[in-house]
Amino acid sequence: MKYDYLIVGAGLFGAVFCHEMTKQGKKCKVIDKRDHIAGNIYTEDRNGIEVHRYGAHIFHTSDQEIWDYMNRFTGFNHYINSPIASYKEELYNLPFNMNTFHQMWGVRTPAEAKAKIEEQIKEAGITNPQNLEEQAISLVGTDVYEKLVKGYTEKQWGRDCKELPAFIIKRLPLRFVYDNNYFNDPYQGIPIGGYTKIVEKMLVGADVETGVEYRQFVTSHDLQKQKDGCLLSADRTECFKKVLYTGMIDEYYEYCLGTLEYRNLHFETELLEGCDNYQGNAVINYTEREVPYTRIIEHKHFTFGKQPDTVISKEYSAEWKKGDIPYYPVNNERNDRLFQEYQKLADAEEGVLFGGRLGQYKYYDMDKVVRAALDLVKTEL
Repeated sequence: MKYDYLIVGAGLFGAVFCHEMTKQGKKCKVIDKRDHIAGNIYTEDRNGIEVHRYGAHIFHTSDQEIWDYMNRFTGFNHYINSPIASYKEELYNLPFNMNTFHQMWGVRTPAEAKAKIEEQIKEAGITNPQNLEEQAISLVGTDVYEKLVKGYTEKQWGRDCKELPAFIIKRLPLRFVYDNNYFNDPYQGIPIGGYTKIVEKMLVGADVETGVEYRQFVTSHDLQKQKDGCLLSADRTECFKKVLYTGMIDEYYEYCLGTLEYRNLHFETELLEGCDNYQGNAVINYTEREVPYTRIIEHKHFTFGKQPDTVISKEYSAEWKKGDIPYYPVNNERNDRLFQEYQKLADAEEGVLFGGRLGQYKYYDMDKVVRAALDLVKTEL
């Protein structure tokens, strides 16, 4: 069997690339080490509730072309992301807006809110922020920082804000309007039927194998570069002209230059039978350090569910170690320098392409993943 591409990873990047190449008459084989397709956007049905197994994924974009592209595979509902922050016994609307400031200080006008923030920034007297704490206070003042930034950020990164570099929070958006819509993008929603069904449609026409590790696949197939430009298996039953690798770029090179850092997440998911509404909102962030999880997700609210039961997931952030699922890269100066060294190896690698969050060591929103995959398709064609 001759293939144009071996696509390693059945997540969104690999699926978009596969779909577009299949439309062009290219033959693709897709492998994924998990026992399912769709990567971290995988959704599954539990008691009629579409559960986001690897955390909340809300599709949003300002790119109408990408919005129209995704709507080819399914429609989207009108869900608007409006999370709530819980600090001790207090509740605050997110993102930081006039509702937040009224809840915190009782102010009613933008002028009052701005004056309060500016007063706290002036009192802090920080002119040259040296760490994340100082950077945040110099942007939003002490109250917002202490209640809504500090604990949540420390749980996310696993260290004190004074130990984190200032550039992690380059800006903290403040909205002086009563608006709880987290995203400014005009297009936003949850796919009807879930993300998994989108990826299933994208992979139609390709040969797909799950539960397959790339290194095991390579070993069992003994892929070698042949004179005809094809990666040929030892038993000569399959050959591939090119490989698209969407896993960790440092893992591909067997960590020969060192290990890049990632953050890991884990979830405690629970079906609550007989409870039709646990928290009244899809996402509630817990911003105090003493609460071990960062947020609770109640999945049915993404789709305005009326089921008699509900499913909740408590989300915990942790240090990544080899063997864990890497969720997002830690783009600090050390890691970015190391990635550039790996990128040099990738640029010299004939017949292998790298893509996605892990292959390009870059945090992508979903719409940017789709755009990057489409751009790679154009380059290839």
